[in-house]
Amino acid sequence: MSLNQMEGTKGLRIRSSQDMGAGLFMIALAGLAFVLARDLPIGTLRQIGPGMLPKSFAVICATLGLLLCITSLRYKGEKLSGWSWRGVFFVLGAACVFGLTIRGFDLGPIRVPSLGLLVSGPLVILISGLAASDLKWKELVIFSVAMSAACILLFKYALSLPIPLAPWLLGI
Repeated sequence: MSLNQMEGTKGLRIRSSQDMGAGLFMIALAGLAFVLARDLPIGTLRQIGPGMLPKSFAVICATLGLLLCITSLRYKGEKLSGWSWRGVFFVLGAACVFGLTIRGFDLGPIRVPSLGLLVSGPLVILISGLAASDLKWKELVIFSVAMSAACILLFKYALSLPIPLAPWLLGI
């Protein structure tokens, strides 16, 4: 059987293993989220319970994962390839640094002061920007300042969330 005949054959075969892997991962993640939120009551649309958002997102994530799996059977795409640990390390590391520095913490002799959104915002963007292979410092610094300003305006002033802005400088 020639290659042209093999391409012309119909049937269920995975044409894009990368899309299939991503779809299965989304379905597994949605299943985990749904299991972890199983004890939370959904409530009603008039009085939304604490389980409404995680369960809704889990259903949406599973649906999109299923659609991705179906399209991987229909359309030819990329093969599943290895991925860079650099992105995982810097993006997850940046999220951890943000969580630890936004309000500060004490862990035995280690004490990190509360830096607030004024410092933690740009810090998380700068650290996660290190995951990019084509890093341009000037663009990253401009983006971090602009995005942090937008987050401060949105979360602190528009939504009035109790997020510390700069407790070390302004006391707020």
